[in-house]
Amino acid sequence: MPENTVLHGFWRSSSAWRVRIALALKGVAWEGRTYHLREGRQRGSDFLALNPQGLVPALEIDGATLTQSLAMCEYLDEVHPEPALLPGDAMQRAKIRAAAQAIACDVHPLQNLKVLQKLRDLGHSEDVVTGWARDVIEGGLEAFSKLIARNEGTYCFGDTVTLADICLIPQLGNARRFGARMDFPRLLAVEAACNELEAFRVSVPSLQSDAE
Repeated sequence: MPENTVLHGFWRSSSAWRVRIALALKGVAWEGRTYHLREGRQRGSDFLALNPQGLVPALEIDGATLTQSLAMCEYLDEVHPEPALLPGDAMQRAKIRAAAQAIACDVHPLQNLKVLQKLRDLGHSEDVVTGWARDVIEGGLEAFSKLIARNEGTYCFGDTVTLADICLIPQLGNARRFGARMDFPRLLAVEAACNELEAFRVSVPSLQSDAE
């Protein structure tokens, strides 16, 4: 029986973007529910009932709810094994997870809406807030580029898309939004290759039904 899959998110959320890519790669049909982040809809009682953290996305599958985008991607990888998002042996999979987490755990949380709003609330100017986000992203992308520098192939870890690519592409989108420097040839080559794939093309924020 087909799964009833609902992605609760927001068009510009890079975490939701990751999950859209994974769903598309796995060929899983889904319907979307949107929560406007700048309006604080993610802090409404209806969404908090799904995710007490008040963070998008949340993924409902047959009535069960998952939080945290990487957990969602790994769940999809387990129940829909092809194409594998964590291929290779245990060492390879650990390296892929580490690269993905370098973005999802160390870069993205420091430049997301919640942190930037806190900086504004503390009285920092918009230039300072944007500069903070830009610096965080640039440092993160530089480290990420070094993490994958020795890997050959089209994507971050060879010639197949992995969880690392799923995290990288939305972060490059954030980089452009904040005016971060983009002098990372290897990362841009990976991005260009990913953008040739239908799963990545249909998942971009501007094509989502709630895009503004």
